[in-house]
Amino acid sequence: MIRYTLKCSSDHGFDSWFQSAAAYESLVLSGHIACPVCGVVAVEKALMSPNVAIGGAARGDVSPERASQGGTLSTPSSEMETAMADLRRKVEANSEYVGMNFVAEARKMHDGTAPERSIYGEARPQDAIKLLQDGVPVAPLPFMPTRKTN
Repeated sequence: MIRYTLKCSSDHGFDSWFQSAAAYESLVLSGHIACPVCGVVAVEKALMSPNVAIGGAARGDVSPERASQGGTLSTPSSEMETAMADLRRKVEANSEYVGMNFVAEARKMHDGTAPERSIYGEARPQDAIKLLQDGVPVAPLPFMPTRKTN
């Protein structure tokens, strides 16, 4: 795996992981990489510095950037990370986690055989696409459910 610092044509910066340099090239050329801020697919690698481990980062506990800021992996270090953490808290507080039953529950609510409520869970991409094609309003979340993270 390789992590690249990227920027879009609107000069928004973000990081992403790729299986290899060739995988990055393939994805960017096919337009499958988009800016998480504005959605622009005109994306390129930004200037990056090497990741040199210091202190806790030498053990993999904290990135060098966070070590210098006194942060931990669970502490948001940017405005975007803070917004993502807030979104996650709101979704988890105001929705029911239905796990791998998401597709079935969403379809039942759409068909009127289950009460409408806010739910979130997990679905295979092809199943989520089928829901959308059938007119069931669903959207991907930019995080994995808490129950699935280490």
